[in-house]
Amino acid sequence: MKRPATKIVVAAIVIGAAIIGVTAARRANHESPCGEGFERRGPRCMPRGDPPLGVVDVPPTTVTIGPSDWEAEGRLAPRTLKTVAFRVDRFEVHVARACASAVFTGAAFCKDDPFRAAYAVTLAKARAFCKEQKGRLPTEDEWIVAAAGDKPRRYPWGDTGAVCRRAAWGLKNGPCAQGATGPDTIGAHHDGATPLGIEDLAGNVAEWVEPGVVRGGAWDSMLATEMRTWLRREAPPDIEDPTIGFRCAYDGATHDAPP
Repeated sequence: MKRPATKIVVAAIVIGAAIIGVTAARRANHESPCGEGFERRGPRCMPRGDPPLGVVDVPPTTVTIGPSDWEAEGRLAPRTLKTVAFRVDRFEVHVARACASAVFTGAAFCKDDPFRAAYAVTLAKARAFCKEQKGRLPTEDEWIVAAAGDKPRRYPWGDTGAVCRRAAWGLKNGPCAQGATGPDTIGAHHDGATPLGIEDLAGNVAEWVEPGVVRGGAWDSMLATEMRTWLRREAPPDIEDPTIGFRCAYDGATHDAPP
């Protein structure tokens, strides 16, 4: 009678271990800083295929913003934003896309990984590229509406949860990695997308907007507060800063004037 009981105990241990292993694997996958279709290599998330492109329609939006909404600590005066319909790149302009243009002939980043966000971009070159693409830089109000929506949200994905899986941040000196020298692959953090599906509005590269300021935190940001949608910073227009890149916006709806 002891042997069957022993077999039952052993089987229970094996099954229990299997369940624990599956649970641990699922937890590890969920906590991975890289989204589906990407794998971690050092501080980077590398794609298993080409990252997707595309534009997103942003509907007409009216939203009142202020310190009480975004915990802006007195740095944001209350005001109401009103934007008409526009389109915006789903992802930041990446190296391969930028370097296909004469605007970036000879740019140092053209020798880099083709799928990481273009970086060290001056304001003039960002404007010139978007114009060539039959677009323009987003206005500051458009960028805020794209990132914060009509609520407004504290982060592009919601009001809480500035974790490594949702944005490329803290990659230089932590908390998400160590040793990064530039931005991550575009679209590697799907969990940080806005409800409309716009990605990387927090972290990776801070983005030029009109009238010539940058928004969105960056890959070297060490504080979650730097990811918040209300944060802006001034930058010299001719600076080639490895934390600064861009995306383009386009007038009207997709069916009116595709880029």
